[in-house]
Amino acid sequence: MPRPALFAGKTHAVFDAYGTLFDVHSAVARHADAIGPDAPAFSAIWREKQLEYSWVLGLMGRPVPFWDLTEQALDHALAHHPGIERGLRPVLLDAYRDLDAYPEVPQTLARLREAGIHTAIFSNGDEAMLERAVASAGIGGNLDAVLSVEGSGTFKTAPAAYRLVLDRLGVDSDAVVFCSSNRWDIAGASAFGFAPVWINRKGLPDEYPDWRPVAVLDALDGFF
Repeated sequence: MPRPALFAGKTHAVFDAYGTLFDVHSAVARHADAIGPDAPAFSAIWREKQLEYSWVLGLMGRPVPFWDLTEQALDHALAHHPGIERGLRPVLLDAYRDLDAYPEVPQTLARLREAGIHTAIFSNGDEAMLERAVASAGIGGNLDAVLSVEGSGTFKTAPAAYRLVLDRLGVDSDAVVFCSSNRWDIAGASAFGFAPVWINRKGLPDEYPDWRPVAVLDALDGFF
């Protein structure tokens, strides 16, 4: 059974996708030999710019599909590292469509559903991205819903984005345990009224002291 202190009175466990269920650095890792010694820094810039673009465009009220931002961020990372062969661009994009799930993800989702907890993804990723990622990771059978911010007109951490979870799942915010590896996402979920659990895989220092998680885990199997 999942930890009672986390799930008392809760009916749904909602997960961010990228960085929480799927390893965003696995695309570059698969081609690290071709990329060379700059692979970790290159992957970090790709991810940082992908997020930065979502925040800037969300605040501007000009959201575009997250896949477009993923491509634009990759182009920026390639420009920042001119020594990396640009011919790798399509290969890296294909790899990003089929990111690796973290090892504990399938079993964690299955055990939560066995315990009567509904499971869902809620992500900045657009619907096509999420459908492909879920299928390639083979976790669709352990998810009750896969939700994208598409339709909310913005990205996380805007309240309108999180409200989509309530509208689509038909629940109140106090029924939801929200899980993310992104501390900024945890802050947004806390401000909205979810019970946020930070999956702090890298042991990072805490931030946003006014918007704390209800728990900090180093992996998803810490739920049990």
